[in-house]
Amino acid sequence: MEEVAVADTILRGIGSREQRVARAHTIISDAGHRPAFERRRGRGAGINTAGRYEAESREAFDDGWDTEAELAPFQTHIQSEAARSILTRNTSPDLPFDRSVNAYRGCEHGCAYCYSRPSHANMGLSPGLDFESELFVKSNAATLLEREISKPGYECAPIAMGTNTDPYQPIERTQRVTRAMLEVLDAANHPVVITTKSALVLRDIDLLASMAERRLVRVHISVTSLDHKLSRALEPRASTPTRRLDAMRKLSAAGVPVSIGLAPIIPAVNDHEIEKIIDCGAAAGADFATYIMLRLPLEVAPIFKDWLLRHMPDRYNRVMSHVQTMRGGKDNSPQFHERMRGQSPYAWQIDRRFQMQKKKSGLYGRPEKLRRDLFVKPKGGGVQLALI
Repeated sequence: MEEVAVADTILRGIGSREQRVARAHTIISDAGHRPAFERRRGRGAGINTAGRYEAESREAFDDGWDTEAELAPFQTHIQSEAARSILTRNTSPDLPFDRSVNAYRGCEHGCAYCYSRPSHANMGLSPGLDFESELFVKSNAATLLEREISKPGYECAPIAMGTNTDPYQPIERTQRVTRAMLEVLDAANHPVVITTKSALVLRDIDLLASMAERRLVRVHISVTSLDHKLSRALEPRASTPTRRLDAMRKLSAAGVPVSIGLAPIIPAVNDHEIEKIIDCGAAAGADFATYIMLRLPLEVAPIFKDWLLRHMPDRYNRVMSHVQTMRGGKDNSPQFHERMRGQSPYAWQIDRRFQMQKKKSGLYGRPEKLRRDLFVKPKGGGVQLALI
């Protein structure tokens, strides 16, 4: 019962106490309860609670009658969405870009720590399992992008692709929305920075190499861990660490500038790999490195805590102690200049280790700026022409 009490505390905020205790029993007995485990195999989240805007909260849990064996595994459902706009603007001092595009809502990679999960609540869906299984495709994204960069008052600046959901998540293989947007940017000589955890980016190496010749593109590949077992548990449907490093080698060999990102650094989970990840990235052709400290905004906190309890219960107190110390005693701090790195002696130590290894690996310079002067607005692009 002591374990259940601990789990109840960890899951605070998820339904009533009775629901939390029932959920705790399920987590603790998961190893011996195969149906519960099998149903969410390949998923990062273990819970699917309602989003913060819903009037009621419901969650399925094991009541001990073994009825979950009758439920089918969670399937990925894809819906087409006619978006009204595609360029998102921001004025955050923490971000090196002021505009971004996302081809999808939700992400099949299923990263347990993903800070984008709360956005699914805007769709009336759960930031938990729904985020990685109920996906929306912005099928008109390329058309909208061409239209927006064609507008008379548009000023060219690098567009960030993959800031909310991965542009090369598994469904991109068939949907090809990211490819279509890249073709628009390529034709207009428009700079773009791509962030991904997927080796699928190599499919578009023809476009990327061509754009790189004009200094119009940079690919930023995120590597959370070199441990395949840990990576599979944290980000179950993302490419393996080996394939990501291989993608970096091939992109670099094709002349495409590549950066490596440690995102996120999780205290007592992957922080011991900082030096090795940077070194491997440099060996694979990266010319720059960045990192983000673990962030747990809104619904991400209970989802990650649930993951931690299932996979590393012995490290729970240590991990969350570091997280809360960095965030002023809370699970998350949204303050500018703090949210990406945190503030504490531990956070300072991580930053020093990171900067020292960057210098040692030859990645201490700044990436070359992408060109803006080559931009040519698409003709037409859905913009109403002037009457003569």
